[in-house]
Amino acid sequence: MTNAIVAEGLVKRFGKTTALNGVDLAVRTGTVLGVLGPNGAGKTTMVRILATLLRPDEGRAVVGGLDVVRDAHRVRSMIGLTGQYASVDETLTGAENLLLIGRLLGMSRPDAKARARALLVDFRLEEAADRAAKTYSGGMRRRLDLAASLVGRPRLLYLDEPTTGLDPRARNEMWDIVRGLVADGVTVLLTTQYLEEADQLADEIVVVDQGRVIAGGTPAELKARTGAQTLVVRPVHDADVAIVRSVVAELAAGEPELSGTEVTARVTEPAVLPAVVRRLDDAEVDIAELALRGSTLDEVFLALTGHRAELTEEVPA
Repeated sequence: MTNAIVAEGLVKRFGKTTALNGVDLAVRTGTVLGVLGPNGAGKTTMVRILATLLRPDEGRAVVGGLDVVRDAHRVRSMIGLTGQYASVDETLTGAENLLLIGRLLGMSRPDAKARARALLVDFRLEEAADRAAKTYSGGMRRRLDLAASLVGRPRLLYLDEPTTGLDPRARNEMWDIVRGLVADGVTVLLTTQYLEEADQLADEIVVVDQGRVIAGGTPAELKARTGAQTLVVRPVHDADVAIVRSVVAELAAGEPELSGTEVTARVTEPAVLPAVVRRLDDAEVDIAELALRGSTLDEVFLALTGHRAELTEEVPA
């Protein structure tokens, strides 16, 4: 399978701030690459370079076989971009927004209207087609924004934090739309700080921190890389939480975390589980839940970066 996007040694500085410090990545055609990173990691800066909105200070990037600097105009003709916030004109109706974009892309008026109608149907917005976008819910605006990025039938789609601020139902709807696009052959570069989103959608993931790619692989490979599992213990009686936490702290590899009455901790040895059982039995602690499960992407992210993902990213202007 060929690569739709290849970046080598991308560097971008904003004054004294180095947003990207030698980023390499490759996105296989017809797949989803998830890009994870904490606040200020450089994810949006990378997307802006790949979308020809910024020039790299060093390195090169090729999109669809074209250099993003030398062939910027041709690159723009094959990509779609949906940013963190809706970019549609709120005073126009949904249909007018899509018609406008079609005309700006050089379509005839009949072709632009036909494309707008088709997209409104695909994104379940036909009943709101003649309403101003400012009357749309958050999920409807995001669907309209994604539809707008698809007017030109792009081969590659950049989704930069596409579900930020959406409720779980709207997020699931967006996930279904993305899956449908990939099934139709679209290549997707997805930046997100919702780790569940990357787990659901991405064929491969790269983790970016401080402007560098620090890890990469499939979701399963990244989960296996930490070499740890998570111990989950929940006592029957709230009064026993302190005892459970103390026992887990002595036997587990990391400091336990407490969520309500549930105590969790990273463990590297399967023998910890029976040891915890014996210790709690000796202490006469009744257990409602006891489990040992594989790492989540959230735990992988924490292990790789030393901190949890934030929900927003700011990029220097």
